[in-house]
Amino acid sequence: MTSVSFTRLTLPAPVLALGLALSLVAPAAAQDMADYRPLFEPLPALAPIPAGRAMTEARIALGQMLFFEPRISASGVISCATCHNPALGWTDRIPRATGHEGQVGNRNTPTVLNAGFLAAQFWDGREPDLEGQALGPIQAGVEMAMTLDAAIARLNEFAIYREMFAAAFPDDADPVHAGNVALAIAAFERTLNTPNSPFDRFLAGDDSALTSEQQQGMRLFADSGCIACHNGPNFSDSQFHMIQVPGSTDEGRFLVTGDEADRHAFRTPTLRNVAVTYPYFNNGSVEALPEAVAIMGREMLGQEFAAEDVSAIVAFLEALTGEMPDVTIPALP
Repeated sequence: MTSVSFTRLTLPAPVLALGLALSLVAPAAAQDMADYRPLFEPLPALAPIPAGRAMTEARIALGQMLFFEPRISASGVISCATCHNPALGWTDRIPRATGHEGQVGNRNTPTVLNAGFLAAQFWDGREPDLEGQALGPIQAGVEMAMTLDAAIARLNEFAIYREMFAAAFPDDADPVHAGNVALAIAAFERTLNTPNSPFDRFLAGDDSALTSEQQQGMRLFADSGCIACHNGPNFSDSQFHMIQVPGSTDEGRFLVTGDEADRHAFRTPTLRNVAVTYPYFNNGSVEALPEAVAIMGREMLGQEFAAEDVSAIVAFLEALTGEMPDVTIPALP
C-alpha cells in the first residue's frame, strides 16, 4: 500500500459552517433520502458560457480539430488528446504526464471532463478559465513545447484551418491567431460534460438509480464532511487546500501567489467520473479508489473509516460516472 502523508486541511469559516450544518443532519438512521438530496446538485448538460464567448457550431468544430491536432506541438506528435485521451476518462491514467521528448511533468493530468464547471484551472489555479488553460500546454516546454507564433504559422499552412477560423470568427479580419485558438478549444471543452449519471437520476427522483449501498455511501459522504470541499454540481469547491504527498516537492499554489498560506495547496479535484480517472492526488501516487478514500478520511477528516464505510463511499463515487460525450476523432488535414 502506498504511504501518503497529508497536512491536515484547515477549512475556512464558510466551509466550517457548512460542516456544522451537516453535522446536524440525522445520520444513517434517517432512512428517508429526502433529507440528503437537497445537499447535492445535479450536473447540467452544458457548462456555463462566459459572456462574449459564444459556443457556435463552427467554433466547437474548430476546437475539436485543434484538440486532436498534434502539429501545434514542436514534435508534431503531441496534442491535447495525448494527455486527455477520450478512451481513458479524458486523462492519461499515468501518475504524471509525459510530454515533449519523453519529459515527465510534476503533476497528474486532471480530466477535462466537466472542466467548464470549475472556477479555476490547473492544480494550482494559475488560469481562471478554459481559454487560459487551452494555451498553456502548447507553450509549456515539458508538454507541447511550441511557441504560439510557431503554432499559428503551422495552422496557416492549411487552407482548411484558414476556412474554419473564418467561419468560426466571421467578424475577425485576420482570424487565425492565438486568442481564437483559445476560444475555439474552450468552446469544444465546454461540451465535454457527463450528465445523467446514476446519481443525477437519483436526484431527479429515480429511487432505483442508486443501490442501497450507494445510498448509504451518499449519507456517509455528507455526514463525514466530504461534502464540505467536494460540493456543487461538479463536486469541487474550486478552492485550494493544503495536501502534501511524500516524494513530491511541488509547492502548489504558492508558486502562483507567493503566499506562504498557499504552500502545498492544490485545487479541490472534481469527483465526477472519479472511478475512471485514476490515479489520484496531484502527483498520481495512489492507484486505487478505496485507498484514496481511506487516506482522505484519515488525514483530512480525522476519521478512520471502517472497511464497510469505505466500500459504501466508493460505491457512491462510482455512481458519479456519467454519460461520456459522444465525440468522433476528426480526420485531420
